[in-house]
Amino acid sequence: MVDDGLEYRIGHSPDPDDAFMFYALTKGNLETDNRKYGHVLLDIETLNKHAQNGEYEVSAVSIHSYPLISDKYHLMNCGASMGEGYGPMLISKEMISIEEAKKRKIAIPGLGTSAYLALRLAWGEVDVEVVPFDEIMPRVLSGEFEVGLIIHEGQVTWKDEGVHLVQDLGIWWNKKTGLPLPLGGNIVRKDLGIEECEKITEDVKNSIIWSIENPDSSLEFAKKWGRGIDDETNKKFVQMYVNKRTIDYGIEGREAIREFLRQGIEIGLVRSDFDVEKITFVGSGE
Repeated sequence: MVDDGLEYRIGHSPDPDDAFMFYALTKGNLETDNRKYGHVLLDIETLNKHAQNGEYEVSAVSIHSYPLISDKYHLMNCGASMGEGYGPMLISKEMISIEEAKKRKIAIPGLGTSAYLALRLAWGEVDVEVVPFDEIMPRVLSGEFEVGLIIHEGQVTWKDEGVHLVQDLGIWWNKKTGLPLPLGGNIVRKDLGIEECEKITEDVKNSIIWSIENPDSSLEFAKKWGRGIDDETNKKFVQMYVNKRTIDYGIEGREAIREFLRQGIEIGLVRSDFDVEKITFVGSGE
């Protein structure tokens, strides 16, 4: 339990969809009994690494990284970022084929990201270099990298930046599996006890619902983390990744996570002893 003066820390990315989801908790717009929340904003690869040490009570993480922290955290059944026929994109400065792009060094946002696992599932072994996510597009445009793997609002703004799309991994995954592409999820630390984990998950779920039902103020807050994007781009990006499946993964969403990790095991990027059938989705009723 949280005593007076203490709070649970929520680690999440400084991007519009996370800001939108957590707005109501950030501003104290919800009744959460004695549970208080503080927010730590870090890029997703840093959050993945911090979660390995159990740093925060609640955190956003890449689904790809969850097996490494499953001893410390449960997955919530809400807060997912899933690509519904869209997802991380491979982009280039000059028009280039997929086969040619595979031969180039690719700037990626992190080895623990779901974007990287999706890339490896689609393209196999490739030469990569980790680059902060917000530097990938500029460094492709500068010619430092011929190919980059972009996430966050870059998936909406890339046309305006003057780059070319090599492949949308969300489209590739959906055609292959018929499922949404699971990218990010929210986790809650097991040592809090399952009852407290359920209450915290309900708070996060209610925060998402509040923002969906009160979009104007939530979108205005979210825009602060959009790195200069306009209102329409902000709204479009948030609506891509905050929707009904964000409130509840549903059977299809939970299966998408299991299948994504199964395929990761098959190519050696997810630990082989991880049992996808034993994932606890807190708040799902499973």
